[in-house]
This record gives sequence, C-alpha cells and structure tokens, in this order.
Amino acid sequence: MTDAPVADTPARVRARLTRARILEAARRELGRDPDSSLGDIAEAAGVVRRTVYGHFDGRAALVAGLVEDAAQALRRALGTWEGREADAVTALARFVLAVWPVGDRYRMLLRLAPQDLGAEKVAEVLAPARETAAAVIGRGQRAGVFRTAVPAGPMSRALEGYLLGLLECVNGGTWADDGGGAAVAALVAVGVDRDRAVACVRGLGR
Repeated sequence: MTDAPVADTPARVRARLTRARILEAARRELGRDPDSSLGDIAEAAGVVRRTVYGHFDGRAALVAGLVEDAAQALRRALGTWEGREADAVTALARFVLAVWPVGDRYRMLLRLAPQDLGAEKVAEVLAPARETAAAVIGRGQRAGVFRTAVPAGPMSRALEGYLLGLLECVNGGTWADDGGGAAVAALVAVGVDRDRAVACVRGLGR
C-alpha cells in the first residue's frame, strides 16, 4: 500500500513560490557577482535573510538548489532531444542546440559548483549529457563522419570541456551565442567539414 499524495495547501504553494523566487534571485545575483552574499540574494528576492535560511541552511545548500534546477532542466532538454533517429552529424548539432540554453542559463555554476559542491556532484549532474554525447560520437565514428583517433568516451569529455570553455567566454563577455555557433564549433571539433557543419546548423533553423 502506497501513501496517498500530500494535497497542496495555500501554505505549501506559497513556500514553493518563495523558494523558486529565491533561486531565481540567486541565479541572477551570483551570475552578476559570484561573491554575492545571502543578504544580497534575499534583498534581490524581496525577502528577509531569515526567509532564505528557512529554505536553505547556507550558501552550499542554495548552490545545491541551483544545481538541482539545472539538472532537471538538462533532463528535460535531453527528453525532448530529436537526435535519436537522425544521422550522427544532425544528431550532434541537435544535441548542442538542446543543451546550450541550459548551460547558458546556469553558466554561473561553472564558477560555483566545483568549489561549493565538489567534482563528484558536478559529474552526477552532467552524466546524462555525457552518455548521450558519447553515444552520438560513437555512432558518427562508426559511420566514418567523425574523427576516430580518440575513442568516443574521451572525445565526448573533450567536447564537453570545449563547450564549457565557450560558456566561460560568455561569462567573461568575450563571446555571445544562441547555440548555433557552439553547434558548428562542436561539429568541426569532431571532424566535420566547416561548410557541412554550417549548412547542417542552418538547416535546423539556426
């Protein structure tokens, strides 16, 4: 026998909305200044510090909340990814276009998550994307359209580092992209001719 779901009450709804407002304020403030205090975040969210502590017992817990939001967004993006039946070049382009908006929205975590949560948690969050990328790259290598000098697993990790590096450039204000440039760059990195890469991404509406 399973427990019946707990019914929503006005208090629970308000608590969820407040938590979401705090997380959104944290995303904005930490993106603006990684050293933003809980007081700064509380002010940006329109609540007092005590309210923040009512939902998160400190900075690490707040960052963990952002990481969980990012993980959920990444899972949703992969759930709607349309690359399973496509050729490997198109599949990889669609993969980058699907995950780039998530990375862009939560790019402040590139600076925060490793120091606040540790590399293992970051790896846990990225695992679904890593597995998907490795599978697509392996498919492209077997089809002869991607470079084969590096196995699919290490190649996917190298590509991950490349894309995270581009997000860091966005953080630093030296690059701006809606995902199309990143998709072209990813295809070229795995061995696709640049003209074909550009044509593929343009064909996907970018």
